[in-house]
Amino acid sequence: MARVCQITGKKPMVGNRVSHANNKNKRRFLPSLHHKRFWIESEKRWVRLRLSSSAIRTIDKNGIESVLSALSPKRGS
Repeated sequence: MARVCQITGKKPMVGNRVSHANNKNKRRFLPSLHHKRFWIESEKRWVRLRLSSSAIRTIDKNGIESVLSALSPKRGS
């Protein structure tokens, strides 16, 4: 399973680990992903999503219904 947020699309990034001597080694910055269950009132069912922390805050602010409705036009294309 890919490490991708299902709402924001956040993925791992690549960067450098820099030592005190300024030696650079490749590293990955992983998104903070969590499995979370949301109740969809209109469909009367639970939906389990893999989300980043920022996506969870967005859902808390705007509601799961509005976030999913804003996302559905993107899914079609």
